Amino acid sequence: GILTTLSQTNGRYRYDYATVPFLAEAFKLLVSCVFLWRECQSSTPSRMTTEWKSIRLYPIPSIIYLIHNNVQFATLTYVDTSTYQIMGNLKIVTTGILFRLFLRRKLSNLQWMAIVLLAVATTTSQVKGCGEASCDSLFSSPIQGYMLGILSACLSALAGVYTEYLMKKNNDSLYWQNVQLYTFGAIFNMARLVLDDFRGGFEKGPWWQRLFNGYSTTTWMVVLNLGSTGLLVSWLMKYADNIVKVAPGTLFLGIIICVMSLHMYFAPPSMLVDLPLTIKTAPESVTEVSADRRTDS
Repeated sequence: GILTTLSQTNGRYRYDYATVPFLAEAFKLLVSCVFLWRECQSSTPSRMTTEWKSIRLYPIPSIIYLIHNNVQFATLTYVDTSTYQIMGNLKIVTTGILFRLFLRRKLSNLQWMAIVLLAVATTTSQVKGCGEASCDSLFSSPIQGYMLGILSACLSALAGVYTEYLMKKNNDSLYWQNVQLYTFGAIFNMARLVLDDFRGGFEKGPWWQRLFNGYSTTTWMVVLNLGSTGLLVSWLMKYADNIVKVAPGTLFLGIIICVMSLHMYFAPPSMLVDLPLTIKTAPESVTEVSADRRTDS
């Protein structure tokens, strides 16, 4: 959010922001192909499912991420980065709900409490105090910004949960799964650029001729950040889950509450509840007393 806002000039993008997700997808695809090639050169062969019934599932998250990335850029033209981040914390709760609906993963009451606590922690750690700015300026953005921010959070949660389902559906190589995901992502983002050309009547020329128009160092940092984050998220989807992904880095109080909530979420109940100790009472020692019986004759 910060880099995207810094890449703007007078509140507008000098570049076509639809080219940023395309370049990010191309970057992720290139890196994944390199890692897959190195994995194939190793002694242990990579597991790769090439059946169409498995490959056909990958366009779905690619389309969702396509919409989410463009909604994200549009949202940041209406709201500042703090407000965007606060609204983005909604995806923590929506991720838990989608966990239950799509992955059939039942969460305990303690885990639900941890998810809500995590959302509250990340929100309160980013709210501006009245000493920093006017209290009336926190939610002063247009209503379109809030609606787009909420839509972005829901799309992020939906895409994340579905991607986690794909990543854990089989034991395929992570890089092979990434190649499939990012190939469709690059194709759909390219299709969006071509569609924009037809809508504009090719007034600015074809998209590949204006691909880098208006790009600055900050814009390239946005591309690199978006691509690197996507690669990291794919690793989290494979070996962790979406709750770890949506737990953002916050400061001081937020960090403490985030760590506590994540510990509550993953810890077994036996670690969080003090169970009564069963004390075995030692058998009482019996003292034998010998008594002499004397009978009177």
